[in-house]
Amino acid sequence: MPTTDTLALQEFWPWLADHCNCILRAGTPDSILYDDDDFHWRFTQEDARTLLVQLVRGKRLIGEVFVEPEMVSSVRMTPGEKDEVIFDLMAEADGQEQVLYYFVMAHGFDESEPDVTTVRHGRLH
Repeated sequence: MPTTDTLALQEFWPWLADHCNCILRAGTPDSILYDDDDFHWRFTQEDARTLLVQLVRGKRLIGEVFVEPEMVSSVRMTPGEKDEVIFDLMAEADGQEQVLYYFVMAHGFDESEPDVTTVRHGRLH
């Protein structure tokens, strides 16, 4: 994988939802959620403008991240520690890029995978 590569959110989000068991950590610059054997990740769409990622243990909510797609200009991939890959959801403000959200995955994005876009319960996942 190159040092830095970028994706569109529309390309990344369905892939992320299909690879939810590969998420190691997720968060914002102010918060972080860590995966655990007892936890699972749930993806939903709150409304037309908000995507939601929840970390759940059984039926108990551990934490959640609300993603506002219209604010995300691109998804930046960079290598992390060992085999980890960091996906930063970027925004541009006043000509400066900043990280809004991030997902640390156990592996990188594979462009050769078949299209993983799925619709569940009438919502894009």
